[in-house]
Amino acid sequence: MNLKPARLKIGIISAGKVGAVLGAALRGAGHEIVGVHAVSEASRDRAETLLAGVPMMDAASIARAAELLLLAVPDDELPGVISGLTATGSLKAGQLLIHTSGRHGTDIFAPATALGAIGLAIHPAMTFTGLSLDIDRLNGTSFAVTGPSLYLPIAQALVVEMGGEPVFIAEADRAIYHTALAHAANHLMTILGQSQQMLASIGIENPSGYMEPLVKAALDNALRQGENALTGPVARGDVNTLGAHLKALNEYAEHENAADIVESYRTLAESTAKRAHNRSLLSDEQLGRILKQLYS
Repeated sequence: MNLKPARLKIGIISAGKVGAVLGAALRGAGHEIVGVHAVSEASRDRAETLLAGVPMMDAASIARAAELLLLAVPDDELPGVISGLTATGSLKAGQLLIHTSGRHGTDIFAPATALGAIGLAIHPAMTFTGLSLDIDRLNGTSFAVTGPSLYLPIAQALVVEMGGEPVFIAEADRAIYHTALAHAANHLMTILGQSQQMLASIGIENPSGYMEPLVKAALDNALRQGENALTGPVARGDVNTLGAHLKALNEYAEHENAADIVESYRTLAESTAKRAHNRSLLSDEQLGRILKQLYS
């Protein structure tokens, strides 16, 4: 894409990990950041580092000064922020409003678009640290973009300017889109945390370092080959190995805070077995034996 929007006066609400980084990227593309909203000490420090020289202002003042308002607030806070800015008369017709929520599309902007504002949604498929290194990580990152067809090129152009790759996601698909990303990224953290806990309990001093080569290889294989890369006792139908795992986990849970690990292992093993069966990696008989072992 070869899109280059006019230079815009952009306001940032708020200077969280996402807002500060995207604001810095947009300023690097030549846009003017007219103000940033930062409440916590961490947000103020982040703003001073990534958006040095940008005045910290209240949300209403930023909205009045901005041609484009970037709303980088938590999903559950977004409706209240939009309603609040609308009620105070801080928004105006023709003003661009962009939020970074993965869950929401543009219907959430209804109070503002009724006044003539233009609502767009962008969501980078990346986890943020709030540090300058995130700006480089934007290069090649996919961004989900949603909005009215007439104005969608604006969102796409801004994503390209930040180094990202815009991917259109329909309004009705935003929730399942965000669920897929959260399931992959957030629950991966839970699984790794549980595994590290188990390894630490048997005296391995650096559990994350011990697992690193295995986990990186597994992740790379999964991203390249999908479920064709599936391996392990479930894919092989090793019922006795699953039994040994469950016995060890149940004994472990008796003296450690590990009931959640038993539940996670059993649930994920069942899902893995059923998906392997659907791909003809397991026969009906093998699937039945695995399910019996898991829940006997």
